[in-house]
Amino acid sequence: MDYAERYEHWQNLPQMFFDKADARGTDAMFWSKRYDAWQPVSWHDARDTVSAISRGLRRIGVERGDRVMLVSENRPEWGLADLAIMSAGGVTVPAYTTNTVTDHIHIITDCDPRVAIVSNERLAERLLPAIRNTGTIKTVITMEGTGGESDGIVIINWRDLYDSGAETDDDVAAVIGQTARTDTSCLIYTSGTGGAPKGVMLSHGAILCNCVGAYHLFETDKLLEMDSETFLSFLPLSHSYEHTAGLYFPISIGAEVYYAESVDKLAANMGEIHPTIMTAVPRLYESMHQRIMAGVERKGGLSEKLFRKAVALGIKRYEQGAAGLSMVERLQDAILDKLVRKKVSERFGGRLKAFVSGGAPLNYDIGVFFLALGVRLLQGYGQTETAPVVSANPPSRIKIDTVGPAFPGVDLRIADDGEILIRGELTMQGYWNAPELTAETLRDGWVHTGDIGLLDEDGYIKITDRKKDIIVNSGGDNVAPQRVEGALVFEAEINQAMVYGDKRPHLVAVLVPDDDFIRSWASENDREADLSALADSEAFHERLREALERANARLGPIEQVRRFIVADEAFTTENGLMTPSLKIRRHVIREIYGERLEGLYGRARS
Repeated sequence: MDYAERYEHWQNLPQMFFDKADARGTDAMFWSKRYDAWQPVSWHDARDTVSAISRGLRRIGVERGDRVMLVSENRPEWGLADLAIMSAGGVTVPAYTTNTVTDHIHIITDCDPRVAIVSNERLAERLLPAIRNTGTIKTVITMEGTGGESDGIVIINWRDLYDSGAETDDDVAAVIGQTARTDTSCLIYTSGTGGAPKGVMLSHGAILCNCVGAYHLFETDKLLEMDSETFLSFLPLSHSYEHTAGLYFPISIGAEVYYAESVDKLAANMGEIHPTIMTAVPRLYESMHQRIMAGVERKGGLSEKLFRKAVALGIKRYEQGAAGLSMVERLQDAILDKLVRKKVSERFGGRLKAFVSGGAPLNYDIGVFFLALGVRLLQGYGQTETAPVVSANPPSRIKIDTVGPAFPGVDLRIADDGEILIRGELTMQGYWNAPELTAETLRDGWVHTGDIGLLDEDGYIKITDRKKDIIVNSGGDNVAPQRVEGALVFEAEINQAMVYGDKRPHLVAVLVPDDDFIRSWASENDREADLSALADSEAFHERLREALERANARLGPIEQVRRFIVADEAFTTENGLMTPSLKIRRHVIREIYGERLEGLYGRARS
């Protein structure tokens, strides 16, 4: 059987896992660092754990179609728990480790999970109050700590559940055999335009469709070595991108997956494990770019000159082709391969075949910087609603200002208004418990992405605009601006606000202070009650910052506003900054304040 045909043969994700586990045997599958040493989990150990935990889940009452909540940092047990839930016939509901009690309450109320799995006491401190508030989950599995009971909630230790499952003769293979490609594998919650997260239902087939697309992406250029690749994972597994590209695609090709200790230790981890493929979001590349350039400037002298020359020639070669370089420049470029680019490669572990960028748009200048240094960077595109990957740049022909052509098996068309529409096995089954929202996004089998784009002469997709107001930061997180703005204007000092941060690492804002606050502050400080006269006052900014921090305290980490500018005037219908229905005109405000907002990312403070 041709390897690509295996993806068609597999009917669900657990079947794929067990097939690979039987083939890989005692080889390492997952790695995590414990006691300052990398500790492996073999494929056979993983198989035994998934089997036992799935039996244990069924023993405590998990039935086909039941939702099971999973709250954990990245670790081998995350993937094992996910596979065990599906092997028991359940549906995994991943939750972010940054979720507040309120966030957990929303998810539990919305999808009514039967059981929750949590990794440690720190995360349980926010999960358990939400469970007590809703009263629907009666059993919690904890990967660390002891079992017991808390306010009527039965707490079972992971190892105890394993032992319980290992003692039963429940036929896991039979349960898996009844699971079809069209059955729901997971509910992944993502923010909507109103701010309330909605559960995206993804089938087993949707994720398998993504996996075979990724397989073709690398195999077309003969970059894959089956059962020999090494992935370094650091994005949250609760994010659709890492869930598919960083967990199930590696499983499908028999790869090893290492879980990074932290973002701060990512560079050191790369040097230790020598990854061959990494998936990441633009924020990582932005950070790497900053660190690399800071190091180059510290060295100075000849090293800095050689580095900058390598970047300049690399960019010229990318943008103009090899013919764009003179004979002398070609010779210089070849020398710089050894003097500069080889060192950059070693910094990334020396074996890296490709970085894959997704989850948010990649800044062109960042992308071409890495390409100029000989780092193969493939920008892709997708959404949670498409499991999530739709397209990616092929390794042999990268157009970094595009997101590449659609994967095999993906139907794509551009609507009359320019919106990108997607159809295929990868599309979601709908939003859980939200038929109206589903009907709005999924029409006649086509996912309406909310993104505006075009196809170039080679069939590559270029994203040109967004129909939605959703902000996608450089970390790939979705932020509903209306929710953040609502928290800001709740404060008495702030009358209006517009937040900004698409493709950027965090949010900033334009604030319109409240008229009463302006008059009061001006009177107290013997100043004119004129906004333009106060806009540059540091003391006035400090009072607004106090209001900002109060609002931030009610928001999640990715929603918090770091810096702000004060608007020149209020947003009104008269000046064209509001619609007749009193909604702010974001694109107009961005045109006026965009340069100043961008300037905030280089400042130490507002």
